[in-house]
Amino acid sequence: MAYAIRPIIQEDEPFLWQMLYEAAHMAEEGALTVQDAMNHPDLAKYVKNWGLEDDMGFIATLASSNQPVGAAWLRLLTGENKGYGYLGDRTPELAMSDDKPLCVYAVLPEYRNQGIGTQLLTHLLATAKAAYPSVSLSIRSSNPALRLYKQLGWKIVDGSETINRVGGISFKMKLDFD
Repeated sequence: MAYAIRPIIQEDEPFLWQMLYEAAHMAEEGALTVQDAMNHPDLAKYVKNWGLEDDMGFIATLASSNQPVGAAWLRLLTGENKGYGYLGDRTPELAMSDDKPLCVYAVLPEYRNQGIGTQLLTHLLATAKAAYPSVSLSIRSSNPALRLYKQLGWKIVDGSETINRVGGISFKMKLDFD
């Protein structure tokens, strides 16, 4: 399957909401629509008003139809707007979805396990390296993507384990570029 990766633009915000819904496992919580993600204050901050000065991200689109199938993005969440993976005001949080929690890289279910998420993540991190000393994310301990993050050099932040919003264990991870 041929696909292209391009920067996220403001007009992509509706697709980012869909990816956030996938990334946050909202269906497992009984949430039935993307609107549930939009109404969740702890999640909405990852997408709302996309296109802020420090927002950075990429979308994968099918070459044949230009249909978006996945996305990965970073956002600085600071002050009163801290996110689940907050480590500092100059460490953006990764937003990807692959069907996994709030490391928001997301791929539509029918396009998963084809390397699209890995390519999105690789592309995003290469770009982020020029702008930031590190990036962070929050991940559920049961997330299969944990193995990929470790392979890419991410480290679990000591003492960051917490009970997540569905009662499981989550922790923060950090990737230093230095």
